[in-house]
Amino acid sequence: MSALLEAKEVTRTFWVGRGLFAKKRLLTAVNNLDLSLDKGEVLGLVGESGSGKSTLAKLLLGLLAPNSGSITLAGSDVGAMGRLALARRIQPVFQDPYSSLNPRKPVASIVALPLAVQGVGAAERRKRAVAMLEKVGLAKRHADVYPNELSGGQRQRVAIARALVVEPEIVLLDEPTSALDVSVQSQILNLLLDLRRDLGLTYVFISHNLAVVEHIATRVAVMYLGRIVEMADRETLFRAPRHPYTRALLESVLTPEPGLGVPETGLGLAIPNPLNSPSGCVFHPRCEEAGPRCKAEVPRSLRSPDGFVACHLYDGGVGRAAA
Repeated sequence: MSALLEAKEVTRTFWVGRGLFAKKRLLTAVNNLDLSLDKGEVLGLVGESGSGKSTLAKLLLGLLAPNSGSITLAGSDVGAMGRLALARRIQPVFQDPYSSLNPRKPVASIVALPLAVQGVGAAERRKRAVAMLEKVGLAKRHADVYPNELSGGQRQRVAIARALVVEPEIVLLDEPTSALDVSVQSQILNLLLDLRRDLGLTYVFISHNLAVVEHIATRVAVMYLGRIVEMADRETLFRAPRHPYTRALLESVLTPEPGLGVPETGLGLAIPNPLNSPSGCVFHPRCEEAGPRCKAEVPRSLRSPDGFVACHLYDGGVGRAAA
C-alpha cells in the first residue's frame, strides 16, 4: 500500500543575514530528508529546538516549497495542488491557543472560517461549526463566546474544531499541548486519540516531549539538524533505541521514580548551530561513541522491518562500540 503523505529527498535552505554589512550565510533547515505517513497512523516527530521540525511542518502543509526533492499527498505533488484543495485534505493545529485564535471573533466564527474560505454558505457554516464544537467536548453555548472567556484547554479544543471542520484526512499538530497545564494536557491527548478513532484521522505530531509522544504516537521519527537519524514504531524505539542521540533524549526524560534526581543527557549545554553544521555525521561533536569515520563520512540510513537508523555503529562499527 502506498503512503498517504510522502517526502523524498527533501531539502530546504534559507539565506540568513548577520548584520548590515556581513555576508549572508546558508542555513540548511531540512537536509535530504525522506519521510512517509500511512493512513490512520500517528507519526511522532521529535528533536531539540533547531532540529528542523517546524520547517518540515511548513513544507508538509505547503506553506514552504522545498529547494529540492518532492512531497506528495496520495500520489499528487503538494506544490502543484491549489491552496484550497490542499487545505481540504491537511490542516494544522498550532502550539499556542492563546495566540492562534482571533480575540475579536466569537468561537463559532473562528471554527467556521475554513468553511467560509471553501465557499460554504453562512447557515451551513454555523451548523457544522456548532456540531464540531460538540464533537470536541464543548457545549452549544460556547459557540457565541469569545476566546478570552475560555480556559487554555477550551481554546485548544476550539483550535482542534477549526482544523477538523473541513473533514481533512491529515492533521498536523505542532506542540499542541506544550502551552497547557499538565492536568489539561492528558485531556487533550485523549481527545485527539478519540477523534482519530471516530473520524479515521491521520496525525503528524510534533513535540520535544517524549513522554507525550510515547502516549499518542504509533511510529516515531527522531530529527537532528535537519535529518532524521532514527525511525521506528513506538514500542521498538522506546524499548530499544539505537541511535546515540535517541538514547540520550530518552535518558533525559523525567520519571516519577523517587531518588533519581534530574536526568543528565551527557550532551552538554551547547545547542547545535545549523549555520555551522559539522562534517560527516552531524551528531559526532556531541557523541561519546564517535570515531574518525563519523567526522568524515555521512552515515547512510540502514533499514530494517521496523524502521531505520543512520549511524556508523550499525554499518561496520566505529568509535568505542560496534553493532
